Amino acid sequence: MVFKRLLGSLGVGGPTVDTVLDPGAPLPGGALSGQVHLKGGDADFDIEHIALELVARVEAEHEDGESEGVLVFDRFTVGGGFRLGAGERHSVPFSVTLPWETPITELYGQPLGIVLGVRTELAVAGAKDKGDLDQLTVRPLPAQEAILEALGQLGFGFKSADLEYGHIGGTGQQLPFYQEIELAPAPQYAHQVNEIELTFLAAPGGMEVVLEADKRGGLFTSGHDTVTRFTVGHHDVEHRDWNTEVDGWIRQLVEHRTSYGSHAAYGHGGHHGHEGHHHDGHRSGPGMGTAVAAGAAGLAVGVVGGMVAAEVVDEVGDFFEGDEEEEE
Repeated sequence: MVFKRLLGSLGVGGPTVDTVLDPGAPLPGGALSGQVHLKGGDADFDIEHIALELVARVEAEHEDGESEGVLVFDRFTVGGGFRLGAGERHSVPFSVTLPWETPITELYGQPLGIVLGVRTELAVAGAKDKGDLDQLTVRPLPAQEAILEALGQLGFGFKSADLEYGHIGGTGQQLPFYQEIELAPAPQYAHQVNEIELTFLAAPGGMEVVLEADKRGGLFTSGHDTVTRFTVGHHDVEHRDWNTEVDGWIRQLVEHRTSYGSHAAYGHGGHHGHEGHHHDGHRSGPGMGTAVAAGAAGLAVGVVGGMVAAEVVDEVGDFFEGDEEEEE
């Protein structure tokens, strides 16, 4: 999705900016590349800087309930310090590295309902404009895809995904928010849990996998949440029996036993507590509703009556059209 916007702060006759991302969805921790195309206005202008901001639609809990907002989670200066002549065309290529914790927005090419964007800021003559906003699509790391595939093979179904403002205690989380992927339980666990919530916290040396179960209450017990964490590396992904490994994680989660997995936690010495998520209750993410689709292809997202895809498109469109108003 590409927009051309007049540099609003300079009015009619100012330069225009159009950022085009290279084809293909990057990986978390991978390169995001493209070009910023500028077209000069009616006069010469000094381009002070060109910056790219990574933005996300994030949910937050507060005393009055829940709200959604646009949050900048990284920023890169990719050019500037030159004069753009009247009517002149100029392109600035860029390649920046995404944060390792960048949320994934699709699985097997199907959208998960997560809304990310790349916003271009152009600074000219002391004025700044953030008019150009492009949709950012991010595909999963091999380990993330393998774990999601295993969950699908085990019978878990995708329900929704969202971004939650806050920090998961006891983890190495770097961004001010985290992604939750909500899963319907596999039949063999349906009598024990209502749903499973999955969070990936990737880093160069490995990835923390946080699992939370909304456990059902019994005849004499009330329902409650349990949390467990595991750490996996980015190597040997193709040679591991992920179905067996992930099923073992789920069994430990359901049986309320804390585990740190078979790999040492990167940078934290394995000191992962049992604090749980930085929130109470369970929420559905934007757009996806209760889409369920686990089959031979794993957790590839299914469309129920054609509604899911339309909701995702509406959510993305609303974000890019209403971004500036929300920030204000």
